Amino acid sequence: MKAIVGKKLGMTQTFEESGRCVGLTVVEATPGVVVRVNSGEGGDSAGAIQVGFFETDPLKLNRPDAGQFKNLPGKKAGYKVLREFRVADAGQYKVGQEITVEQFAAGDLVDVQGRSIGKGWAGTIKRHNFARGPMTHGSKNKREPGSIGMSATPSRVHKGKRMAGQMGNKTATVQRLAVYKVDPEKNLIFIIGGVPGSRNGVVTIKETVKPRRAEA
Repeated sequence: MKAIVGKKLGMTQTFEESGRCVGLTVVEATPGVVVRVNSGEGGDSAGAIQVGFFETDPLKLNRPDAGQFKNLPGKKAGYKVLREFRVADAGQYKVGQEITVEQFAAGDLVDVQGRSIGKGWAGTIKRHNFARGPMTHGSKNKREPGSIGMSATPSRVHKGKRMAGQMGNKTATVQRLAVYKVDPEKNLIFIIGGVPGSRNGVVTIKETVKPRRAEA
């Protein structure tokens, strides 16, 4: 399973020899370190590894978080982000092993997950694309959501009713994005298209769960 966590730097573009302009998202994915290997014994998650990203001073972490990294060999270090990934063979990983961008190559299809940009509190027209009410003849229902209740049966509002509320700021995933190129020296991954999140936001890049479609 190919996976890594990085920081979204922003977007750029490049021109191919044919003249086509390609929009790219640049992600900086510094090497991660395997913190724990779950072999499936003793109630652990079967075939999974925990990886720490974005090294930091362990003194800046609270005790529960800092305790996750006490078994790392060599220098004492802490990591801001800890992720668990399922792998086919957990035995091929060791604690302290680095996970780098070199596992990806141009043409790979990946799923990118991040936190979408928050839009604040929004009404039903902006949030759910509701139609507005009439604007003439004294109408008082221009942008109001309208009736939300039920009649005597069941005399309540159903869960999941589309109403005004927080827009954005949710976990979002974009699937089947193609890797344009990888720069191992600068720990950069160039991905064709846009990915969720704002600039400097944390994103998780994983091998896609939807394999390449069969050629017709």
